[in-house]
Amino acid sequence: MLRRLLVTLVVLAAIGLGGFWLLTDPRIVSPAPEVGALPAADLDNGKLLFAAGGCASCHATPGQEDRTKLGGGLALTSAFGTFHAPNISPHTRDGIGNWGVQDFVDAMAAGVGRQGEHLYPAFPYTSYRLIPPKALADLFAYIRTLPPIEGKAAAHELRFPFNIRRLVGGWKLLFFQGGSFQPDPTKSEAWNRGFYLVNGPGHCAECHSNRNALGAIVQATRFAGGPDPEGKGWVPNITQDEANGLGKWSKDEIAELLKTGFTPSFDSVGGSMADVVRNTAQLSDADRAAMAEYLKSLPAVQGPARPRGGGG
Repeated sequence: MLRRLLVTLVVLAAIGLGGFWLLTDPRIVSPAPEVGALPAADLDNGKLLFAAGGCASCHATPGQEDRTKLGGGLALTSAFGTFHAPNISPHTRDGIGNWGVQDFVDAMAAGVGRQGEHLYPAFPYTSYRLIPPKALADLFAYIRTLPPIEGKAAAHELRFPFNIRRLVGGWKLLFFQGGSFQPDPTKSEAWNRGFYLVNGPGHCAECHSNRNALGAIVQATRFAGGPDPEGKGWVPNITQDEANGLGKWSKDEIAELLKTGFTPSFDSVGGSMADVVRNTAQLSDADRAAMAEYLKSLPAVQGPARPRGGGG
């Protein structure tokens, strides 16, 4: 009787493991859109997406001012360990110089690496998935015009069990869904453009939202601020909450901050937001106004309580 029970348990465990292995296959849990035949790349759009997406903020080689040198190496600390941003320059050995457009779309829209492995969501493909394949192809073409940089970034330093990549497939089953951005026909062109820039390439929610124990955004408090993902203080609420958010700000004031970094009280942003402004300052006035249009449409949401005396 005991032997039969043990055999049954082993069989059930094997079935469960096999099912998990199947369901977390990158090709099943996060299939990427097929690129197919595309028109000639629009390098101007690629350059715009490079700025809006903050690519240089993470992937530019630390310690040098040239933001086109994408040798990677930036260390991103988290509750799960330290992630190291990879080299995404056109270097054929150490970067993505040997990648094809489909490889790039797989990574950006599905979080799948060139070897078919899951990518960790510290890389915000959860937002970049909104960028259509044609636009991703434009971005890829622009990156290929930048200088190839030799040298690989260090490997991620993650605690067990977070160092098991296959588990990311389970995370995707729980939290990763959706496809390319589809305009809302009931909204204005500016609102749709703002939605796309804020939620897609701008990936604003990735920092301005609280996260659960598994590192996924808590959708009920999306954009309502919370602890900095890197543990360096507090990220502010950017909903229309009047006490802690942008409720008292005008659209022009939001657009001005995205251009100059100055708040309505003539203070200036610092830390990682200063780097964000360095990126959004490269956008057009119309794009910054569109982002402000969308942000002013967000309902007021009260975020998690900020700890007393802390928060940066």
